Amino acid sequence: MWHDHSGMQPCIEALARDITARLRAGLGAAGSCTLAVSGGRSPIPLFQRLAMADLDWRRIRLRLVDERYVPPGHPDSNEGLVRRHLLAGKAAAADFRGLYRAEASIGQAVAAANREAGPVDLAVLGMGDDGHTASLFPGAPQLDAALAPGAAHYLHVTPPHAPHERITMSLAGLRACGHLILYISGQDKRDVLLEAEKKISKQLPISHLAAEPGVSFDVHWHP
Repeated sequence: MWHDHSGMQPCIEALARDITARLRAGLGAAGSCTLAVSGGRSPIPLFQRLAMADLDWRRIRLRLVDERYVPPGHPDSNEGLVRRHLLAGKAAAADFRGLYRAEASIGQAVAAANREAGPVDLAVLGMGDDGHTASLFPGAPQLDAALAPGAAHYLHVTPPHAPHERITMSLAGLRACGHLILYISGQDKRDVLLEAEKKISKQLPISHLAAEPGVSFDVHWHP
């Protein structure tokens, strides 16, 4: 379902309400729930808004959809982004685990992430102009493995053009989430997603979610 907004601030407010309501419902139904988030610059205002949400964060597990394999102190680290902007205020009480492992290879970190992986109630995704979501990049040498039905929850992916090796949730991991929310902005990304909704294609990895009728998927967009 598409949710169109007039600008960034109304979109952020609507996103925060949507996410908060879903987390509150999850806490009411099961006593705890898991939220997975993506990195990048776009979600910073959302993280800052969610950080003060009136939730029992002690019962919320916070995880990453993907990660550039760099230490948390690196400016490109998603873990660092989450710690600075989301794990503040009330949200500081959440149970957060990153994907980077100090002094471990990326293969060892992937294995550890899969040992610790559990059900995800809600994942918040972004999308690039090339149609990638999480770190499922078109043209990545591991893309076929990441799209395979029986893929592990997390995999190692090498982006063809973007910097840094990545750990990412697989398509199977994303499809297993209770609900997915995609946050995008701008006409170019809107056009990419509308094209992706027409048919499933490896050229637009987001299509494996957007064009799949069995996936619980909402889009929040602003110009």
